[in-house]
Amino acid sequence: MARKQARRRKQKSSNRIEMPSIRFSRVLAPLMAVGIVFATYQLSLTMLDREISSIEISGPFQRVSALHIEAAISEEIEAGFVGADIDEIQERIMALPWIDQARVARRWPSRISITVTEQVPAAVWGDSGLLNTRGERFVNKLRHVPAELPRLSGPDASSAEVAMRYLAVRKQLIPLGLDVRRVHLDARGSWEMTLGNGIEVRLGRRAVADRTDLFLDVVADIITGRAGDIEYVDMRYSNGFTIGWKGGLKTPVSDPERAQKEMLAARGTQ
Repeated sequence: MARKQARRRKQKSSNRIEMPSIRFSRVLAPLMAVGIVFATYQLSLTMLDREISSIEISGPFQRVSALHIEAAISEEIEAGFVGADIDEIQERIMALPWIDQARVARRWPSRISITVTEQVPAAVWGDSGLLNTRGERFVNKLRHVPAELPRLSGPDASSAEVAMRYLAVRKQLIPLGLDVRRVHLDARGSWEMTLGNGIEVRLGRRAVADRTDLFLDVVADIITGRAGDIEYVDMRYSNGFTIGWKGGLKTPVSDPERAQKEMLAARGTQ
């Protein structure tokens, strides 16, 4: 019996798992080193941080003043030169109306430098909104709408699409001595444009890109010499277009290229 008990004790002892021993000094040393580095970093920040002595704001100001910017960032400025959150300052400036871009930087020893760029209005959206040169809406309601800006309109989510079409068409019309005064997209997806000379261009819903190209490549050149007599141009045809004259007459054109040549020839004989 004694032998059996001895064997059982040996089996039990052999099943034990011994954990490796770790010296406390090996754990304590790295922790102390990390603590020293962190304390040194915090002490350095405390010693370097100081009150911001000046704020330098530069940019072409027309709609936004330096006082507006200082008021928007006053809380962050009070945090001190090091404590001030540069990203937060930039976000607060960007949230101001008419601000397009903002750059913020620390300037040693205690100065904050701010450079801002204002939005450039390119068109009126709807009744009182404004779009910038990238077709982005940056003002939803303006009290005094600039009369010289073109008017763009359409469903709320279509402002960028309408703006891009306007910019693309205008770029090709300017060399021909024409301009765009209005672009409208209705709820059904039908497009209309009004030129600077008052001529209305009806593009419709289908094949809008092809109809626009036909207008720019052929029709725009045809109507240049007769702008005072034309009321509208209807591009909603599969084989041409129709010119509506101010007297009420209509001229269907089924061969645009031929009509262009005849118009150019008629100009040459005048």
